[in-house]
Amino acid sequence: MRKNHPNSVSLMALTCLPAVISEAAMADGDPKRGSRVFQQQCAACHSLERGRHMTGPSLADVWGRKAGTAEGFGRYSEALKKNPGVVWNQPSLDAWLQSPNAFIRGNQMTFGGIGDPQARSDLIAYLKTVSEGREPSAEQSGMMAPGEMVKLKEIGPNAQVKAIRYCGDAYHVTTVAGKTYAFWEFNLRFKTDSGANGPPRGKPVLVSGGMMGDRAFIVFAHPEEIGASIKSRC
Repeated sequence: MRKNHPNSVSLMALTCLPAVISEAAMADGDPKRGSRVFQQQCAACHSLERGRHMTGPSLADVWGRKAGTAEGFGRYSEALKKNPGVVWNQPSLDAWLQSPNAFIRGNQMTFGGIGDPQARSDLIAYLKTVSEGREPSAEQSGMMAPGEMVKLKEIGPNAQVKAIRYCGDAYHVTTVAGKTYAFWEFNLRFKTDSGANGPPRGKPVLVSGGMMGDRAFIVFAHPEEIGASIKSRC
């Protein structure tokens, strides 16, 4: 029987060491810190409310879910839909968050990744906590609840749109409160939100879209309202 080289055990231990360190580091993730990472890196595109999808799918139950299978989300790339074997857990989320394109090539995620291992570990701990229904409260994290959006149904008359007039290269938007704002046509965007937080039917809402006050969105409950609301008149 062949004897092991005297250093073989040491070599094997060194080979396994990076994986052990990586797993230990990920296990030390802090959900409270992770909530801040979520706000900074994820909240613009993902909600934490079951069934409320944004640019990306809801992450409410991401832990243990197969990639590309969030119920009600229909904008997955073919690359994700063809990877049913990927289940979101600690190692897979760490690889995805480090570099989505390297982990599943050809996906449509425009996010470049999180290079800091500790930040990834904290975020993963937070997503696991959320999936288990143990999300840190806003008071605990010191921040507004991640993924929280303005409830457009509750917006007052100052932002409720009464009329939209198009003239030349400008839109003139009049609110229910009686104030009119003029926007260069390129700086006004029309959006829809049919979800629970969206505006009521027939009551679009004006939302600021920039720091300078020269850009804005008008959010409608349904696409068919957009054309019917705009009057071409100078």
